[in-house]
Amino acid sequence: MLETKLREIFEILYIGIGTIGVAIIVWGVMLTVFRLLKLEFSRFNHKSIYRERESVRHLFASYLLLALEFLIAADIIATVIHPTFEEIAILASIVAIRTVISYFLEKEVDKFNTLSK
Repeated sequence: MLETKLREIFEILYIGIGTIGVAIIVWGVMLTVFRLLKLEFSRFNHKSIYRERESVRHLFASYLLLALEFLIAADIIATVIHPTFEEIAILASIVAIRTVISYFLEKEVDKFNTLSK
């Protein structure tokens, strides 16, 4: 009985946290597309948009980093719900891949922040 309730709670948490991660990605995409379109239209005035485009790219990377953290948390909860060896191996590989992606995205964002100061 208690185990069933806990499993249901973890399922709700898994879905909720995963949905938040996806929502962050969607929001970041929407903001990025809006800002990028705005920049591209300013190019018609013969303005250089290189720096601004890099800024938009790094803004999007920061949203992806945040979303990845939520998605990793959701994957960990999913593994708690179904702790088979196969699920643990899949989680380990997903976390490793996402950690590498997060590391390089964060490194690029930090590089941009130091250059723009």
